[in-house]
This record gives sequence, structure tokens and C-alpha cells, in this order.
Amino acid sequence: MKHKLSITLLIVLLFLTAQYIGLFVTKNYLKKELPYNIERPKLEPSTSYIPIFSFILLATILALILIRLNAILLWQIWFLISVIFTLSISLASFINQTLAFLIAIILGFYKVFKNNVIVHNLTELFIYGALAALFVPLVNLFSAIVLLILISIYDYIAVWRTKHMIQLAKFQSKVKTFAGLFIPYGKETAMLGGGDIGFPLLFSGVVLNKLGNIAFIVPLFTSLSLFVLFYLAKKKKFYPAMPFISIGCFTGLAFIYLLKF
Repeated sequence: MKHKLSITLLIVLLFLTAQYIGLFVTKNYLKKELPYNIERPKLEPSTSYIPIFSFILLATILALILIRLNAILLWQIWFLISVIFTLSISLASFINQTLAFLIAIILGFYKVFKNNVIVHNLTELFIYGALAALFVPLVNLFSAIVLLILISIYDYIAVWRTKHMIQLAKFQSKVKTFAGLFIPYGKETAMLGGGDIGFPLLFSGVVLNKLGNIAFIVPLFTSLSLFVLFYLAKKKKFYPAMPFISIGCFTGLAFIYLLKF
């Protein structure tokens, strides 16, 4: 097992919590407009996986350039803007949008410059719901499935072949602005990247949009697949999580269709 059982269960529980918070945020915005007059990009649902995946590659290239230049301040500013933007959208699905924005600013600065583990992980629970709310209406089930397959292949290449995802994770840890769950214990740290939270949430959100509340079953399967990964993984080794999590997504969807038919 990569981490001791209590830490593994904690990070899986946080992952599951982020999935359910994100689904509630997404569900709210399927019924109403996005706050702050934000408009979704114009994408064709049947091919939306192409621009979304292209954007991911572009963002990764930009991140690697910042790492190569050791542009820590630029990285922190980019990270801060992203946190405030996504956190304010998620919080505005529950409270007044002005108050949500003020809270997002305070938590964003605290997250980036104070490096508090509790604040970091608390904000991570809400951030990805905003991304799902933005993109779920633009993605159909076919695109969601293709996107998971592409991301899983990319994750495998980025972690075990080019290993640039490991480089990116280490840099984020060094400057203490890690996008994802981050649990230090003893001399070790349990981490789960933001993409490993966001992409299964996007998939579950698309299932929610298509099939309704039965989609809340999917995160149970993705959480189980994540636990299996941590259970089988060895200490001090990096693993691509998305192939495992994608299997959980597809298994959850198959289970839903079995229930319905």
C-alpha cells in the first residue's frame, strides 16, 4: 500500500466529498445561469472533447515553461486567479455571489501565501465543481467517454514515459501551490492531482445531465477504483491515477444502465 490505511481512507473520503459537492454545484447551475455574467464557451457537444483536451495540453505546456523559467511568482499569480475564479463560482451556487467572491479572495490568498493544509484541502473540495458547472452542458456522453480515454492515455504517458507530470507535481509541492489534495504525514505526503478529481467529476456531471440523480452512484465506483490504486501502489513511486479512475467511471455508468434496464 502506498500510504498507511488511515491516510488512504482520508484522501479517498476527500475525493468522494469533492465529487458530491461538485455534483451539487453542477446540478444547481443546470437550473440557473452562471454568476458574474459568465458565459460558457461555444462548443459542439459531440466534438467538445477536442478543444477541451487541446486546452489541457496547452495549459500543461505553459506550466512546464513556467517551471523551466522558475517563474514562481507568475505561477502563484496564475494559481491565485484560478482559485478565486473557480471557488467564487462554486460558492455562489450556495450563497450570495458578492459574498462568495469575497470569501474566495480571502481563502485564495490564504491558500497560496499561508500554506495552510486545512484551507488548501477545504478549497480543493469546492474548486472542481465550478469547472464541471462550466463544461457539463457542453459535453455529451460520447465526448465524456472519449475525453476520459484520451486523458487516461495522456496520464500514462506523462507519468511513466515522459515523466513531466512528476516534474510538475514536484514543482507545485516545492512552491506549496499544489493543484489537488495534499496530505502531509510524518516524512511523507499523500497527493492526488486536480485532474484526477476534475475529470471524473465532469463525467459524473454529464451522466447527471443525461440520466438525472442516479448519477450520484458513479462517484462510489470512482472512489473504490482510487482506493484500489492506492492499495496496489508501492511507496515512493508515482502512478497515473486516471486509468484506474476512468475504469471506475465506466463501471459506474454500466451499473446505472443495468439498474435502469
